[in-house]
Amino acid sequence: MSDPARISLRVLSLGAGVQSTTLALMAAHGEIEPPDCAIFADTGWEPRAVYQHLDRLEPMLPFPVYRVTAGNIRDGLVAGRNSTGGQYASIPWHMTGPDGFHALGRRQCTSEYKLKPIMREIRQLLHAPGRSYIAPGTVEVLIGISTDEAQRMRPARQRYMRNRWPLIERRMSRWDCRRWLERHGYSQPPKSACLGCPFHDNAYWRALRDTSPDEWADAVAADAALRTGDARRIRNTQYMHPQRVPLALADLENDIDIRQLDMFNNECEGMCGV
Repeated sequence: MSDPARISLRVLSLGAGVQSTTLALMAAHGEIEPPDCAIFADTGWEPRAVYQHLDRLEPMLPFPVYRVTAGNIRDGLVAGRNSTGGQYASIPWHMTGPDGFHALGRRQCTSEYKLKPIMREIRQLLHAPGRSYIAPGTVEVLIGISTDEAQRMRPARQRYMRNRWPLIERRMSRWDCRRWLERHGYSQPPKSACLGCPFHDNAYWRALRDTSPDEWADAVAADAALRTGDARRIRNTQYMHPQRVPLALADLENDIDIRQLDMFNNECEGMCGV
């Protein structure tokens, strides 16, 4: 834990999912020390329900919520570029190669579209532009990782930041978070992850197809764009679904275990989905 005497800024990383929503509302209820602010890193491709939930949540909180972005991740997908303009390789798509091999792409989307805009906003709040010096331990970042996902805990890359996991400290699981929200009369938050994240399970895809046809159509179109136009410059063939077929043709009726895809041990910094 950070030395309280050194902390100049306490930030809640708000993904607007179950765990970070619970943390934010626990702070509003005085059950944990409130942050100075929350930061929501917007990839530009969250489900509509996430944005609606965030709009409802913000007025309930006694601290400001800053929405930051590194650009629209879907636009980058279609253009075949990452957030810095380089050849697109940020999202770990399911790939097949010319010789028939199967693999996952590199996972850089968390770093590019979550961490970097959050760190940029933190520097602005500290009035420390560019690479100017910030003393170690100046910033404490509260992250909503629960006990059932403890393997996602990672130390901050920057010495001036210290990550902290209040749900872990209270031995709260995702189920405990849902129960806390229910006891206090709050609705359950939607899943917070990009609309076309390659780690969605079939239950997600079925629900999207059956309840939100426009968002399903958007995901299907984005998946097709992985194999056409500018994105086709990638040597390997990329797919959104782990069956490595076009999303429109994937068999969604049988459930798949996304844990076997090594979701959170592939460069993840614990910022997505919470």
